[in-house]
Amino acid sequence: MQKKQLVGKALVVAGFLAAPALAEHPENPATELEAPSVEVISTTPLPSIGTPIQEVPANVQAATGEQIQKQHSRDITEFLDDNLTSVNINSSQGNPFQPDFDFRGFTASPLLGTPQGLSVFQDGVRVNESFGDTVNWDLIPQSAISSINLIPGSNPLFGLNTLGGSLAIHTKSGFEYPGYSIESYGGSFGTGAVNFEAGGHGERVDYFVTGNYYNSDGFRDNSASSSLVQQWFGKVGYQDSTTDIDLSFTGADNNLQGGQTIPISFYNVNSDLVYTFPDITTNRLAFLNLKGSHFLTSNNLIAANTYYRRLRNSNLSGNTNDQFDPTLPVAPGNASALNALTLIDQTSYGGSVQYSYLGNLFSQKNQLTAGVSLDVGSTTLTQSEQEVGITTDGNTNTILLTPFALINNVQGDNRYYGLYLTNNYSVTDKVNVTASGRYNYATVDLEDLTGTTPALNGNNVFTRFNPAVGFNYNPNKALTTYAAYNEGMRAPTAVELACSDPNTPCSLPNAFLSDPPLKSVVSRTWEIGARGALGQNTSWSAAVFHTKLANDIAFISSSTSTSTGFFQNVGDTRRQGIELGVSTKQDRLSLSANYSFIDAAFQTPFTENSPNNSTADANGQIQVNPGNRIPGIPRHSFKARMGYAFTDKFFVGASLQAYSSQVARGNENNLDSQGTVAGYAVMNLNGRYEIIPGLELFARINNLFDKKYANMGILGSNVLSGPNNYNPANAFGTPELFVGPGAPIAGFFGIRYSLGTTKRQKDLD
Repeated sequence: MQKKQLVGKALVVAGFLAAPALAEHPENPATELEAPSVEVISTTPLPSIGTPIQEVPANVQAATGEQIQKQHSRDITEFLDDNLTSVNINSSQGNPFQPDFDFRGFTASPLLGTPQGLSVFQDGVRVNESFGDTVNWDLIPQSAISSINLIPGSNPLFGLNTLGGSLAIHTKSGFEYPGYSIESYGGSFGTGAVNFEAGGHGERVDYFVTGNYYNSDGFRDNSASSSLVQQWFGKVGYQDSTTDIDLSFTGADNNLQGGQTIPISFYNVNSDLVYTFPDITTNRLAFLNLKGSHFLTSNNLIAANTYYRRLRNSNLSGNTNDQFDPTLPVAPGNASALNALTLIDQTSYGGSVQYSYLGNLFSQKNQLTAGVSLDVGSTTLTQSEQEVGITTDGNTNTILLTPFALINNVQGDNRYYGLYLTNNYSVTDKVNVTASGRYNYATVDLEDLTGTTPALNGNNVFTRFNPAVGFNYNPNKALTTYAAYNEGMRAPTAVELACSDPNTPCSLPNAFLSDPPLKSVVSRTWEIGARGALGQNTSWSAAVFHTKLANDIAFISSSTSTSTGFFQNVGDTRRQGIELGVSTKQDRLSLSANYSFIDAAFQTPFTENSPNNSTADANGQIQVNPGNRIPGIPRHSFKARMGYAFTDKFFVGASLQAYSSQVARGNENNLDSQGTVAGYAVMNLNGRYEIIPGLELFARINNLFDKKYANMGILGSNVLSGPNNYNPANAFGTPELFVGPGAPIAGFFGIRYSLGTTKRQKDLD
């Protein structure tokens, strides 16, 4: 079909989207989110058609696949940490592909049992795992990403777990990314990596495939932060002027070793040390997604998707034994350490159907979208424990005292139903009003498969309608102002429901017992802000936000162990703050900077068991009061990036991330003398040089000044005598701050060859 024929067909939609000029293939406005641009934002779960960014009442942040590729970040979380406001990551697991990702004080983590507050979507599919709402970042191929939208607030349209924000990831297609490329790089810590991309299209059919291989020994001793990551992504599609259909597959086969946190006494000697090992996680993923959209008429769009996702996860973790008596020989019944083996077999499937009307109401633009969704998950979790001895280097996998014995076998099933509606109406050419709502109906069922713990069995139902309203006032093309209020909900996960009885604490993720019910977490967010342009090359943004959570869920420690405890509702918590950002491009120079202030605090008093806190009473309890800071959240963060193209072929960029101190977990009352992790600043460099068209050399240096830093902390009990002398010292240990070390200076160098790719952008980022 010729371009002139398409213009008439899509005129109304194209006007709404302010879309770029039509490409050489049959243009369909519903595919805009696959394009390498950030002109429109996905404001609904199903990425059928977006909203112009100037009509979104939130401080949305966006990035493209080109920006990610040019900075040569290791993975998506490293790129987001380098560039986006109010984002920070920490090393609780000690593996670079398993960070806790925090935004505005809310978390998306791969660690089972971490209270999750962010929803993550890949092409309209919620990839928070069904059993614990966790997010496995190693399962998202970075080279497949076309665009990322980070939408703040409690946007109800994105469903459960959207307490503080949602991350919407859109993948590449052959129409938008034709051509071929291959790159290879290596460097510090024995790192070697290769990835390739290939895309193409005919008149109506396209394809895109990419694969990644990454292998690194890691910087911690005993390969404690080593990674073997193997990812694949493929997509085939059909597109004409009214219909777009894509079938995609994402696969992964990853082996990740963690270093976890180490006592501050170890860290002060050598931050590469480990406390105990091994801690090995394997992830095997097969993920199929079929999505499509069709214009019934020029202003009526129907979209749908269906998916199937199978994840097999295993974790082998070596830990010291709190019950060990050092006055007796190491033997079965008196083991100095324990190996825990957790196997998770998870199947999830579901789909969405969405209708959009794109037309006029009272002679003004109006965009109405309504949809229904169903997400089903079925998980079998098996946990076994083995008594072992610990060697002088901290290895718990050499002296095997007993075979593995089954501790738990749990079946968890959940069904999440959603019904949502949103309407964006242009009251005038300068004023837009957005009203949205979603009704959530969630069931979480648990069954003990061993037959020995019938109290675990239960059927739980959580329901709520969450509303949202937003206003945009755009006095001119260079200025957007907005105000918004929205509500979100998080249902307790199967993990939390299975471990919520203070009389029967769990050693997560190593045990699940009987439970009293937990309440849903409800978030309420206000945000006001503005963004605009100063001339053609400078943009800025500013936002003030306030989120209050009712019935927030926290993990309450119950012994000297940092992992033994239970979940409970702890009342209200609050996260509020300010975000400021500015960026400019002047000839060959590009500059950007952003600052965020996040005040995260408890609002309801409660008593917590934290025996490693120096202010705990004789029973190991501390009193948490309103105003006490929530652990793990730096109050201040500042990020800056500078890029300079010395010639058309030679580019160098530098980025700075600086964070203030944070409260350690276990110091919720903010009174422990050692319960604070110091702030830090890290600078990274990247550069590239084009030898001939399509062939370039690139390099990246992380932590340029070799800053020694830790980015998370937790109060624990050190039962080992010290670094390089790992014989158990006593049964109870010494209370100490445990920290997650950041990586030292590291350099990576590589080569990339591209052939026949789409239109090239200016060599600035």
